[in-house]
Amino acid sequence: MKKKVICYALIIFNILSFTGKVYGAEDNYDITMKRDLLILSIAYPGYIVDFEKNDNGNIYVIMKSGQKHIYDDKRKKTFEEKFANPDIQDVMEQIYPLESIDKIMDKNIDPGRIRHYGILNEVYGKNRGEIEKNLKATTEGVTFNNKNGAVEQLNKAFKGARELCKREGKAAACFYPINGTYNYRVISGTGMLSPHAYAIAIDLNRNNKDYWKWATLEQGNERIREYSKELPKVFEENNFVWGGKWSHFDILHYEYRPEIILKAKYFGDESKEREHWYDGVPKDIENLQEYIEKIDKL
Repeated sequence: MKKKVICYALIIFNILSFTGKVYGAEDNYDITMKRDLLILSIAYPGYIVDFEKNDNGNIYVIMKSGQKHIYDDKRKKTFEEKFANPDIQDVMEQIYPLESIDKIMDKNIDPGRIRHYGILNEVYGKNRGEIEKNLKATTEGVTFNNKNGAVEQLNKAFKGARELCKREGKAAACFYPINGTYNYRVISGTGMLSPHAYAIAIDLNRNNKDYWKWATLEQGNERIREYSKELPKVFEENNFVWGGKWSHFDILHYEYRPEIILKAKYFGDESKEREHWYDGVPKDIENLQEYIEKIDKL
């Protein structure tokens, strides 16, 4: 009898444990999905207007134009497939590290390097003509896209960088001369438009150890160690990701990606206890409650 009781207890324990793990996984997925949708709403106000769940349970992001983009296509993909044909979940998956680094990131850790072209096309221009109509000169003379606050944030970064360069020679050597911003071209080795084609990326002073296709991993690590620690922070404070924090390193490259930086700021610290899934987002963000209510209805 005692053995039977023990067996029943073990069976019940295993069922509860198994069930708990499954529910936990589902809860974590849903929480991450909700946070991603909220961050996108904050990062692209006026462009992302609603969300929709279809009969199959697929979540779609609805753009101002009426175009719909699936959040998660549920396909298992290699890293290369995610880069070439991402859904929104693929774009938002990796958390960007806001802390300083002293070496190249581990293999295929590229937060912000995966891009959703459907969103970029709608926000910044879907062809060369549209993009060039959106170009505006900056305080450093280069042009940048004037949609979604991009040029304003770059000018703020420039101001911070100039102040930093006055007190830190290392930063000045990394910053000047600026290599360029707008260039309507594809990424080398792909048929995909470069973020420079959208005028949302800037390359600073070039070094032969800056790019993963030019340099060895050892050279990349050397460059990271000698690079200014403060300059990336100036750009990150203004919603730019730094290509130095990619395993496919691009150390001279900064890219305006508010969704990546805001997710890192608001939800990057997983050790924080949160009562609600949206805790961590500043409460004074315009239309925040409206965004939350739309997402909670899904």
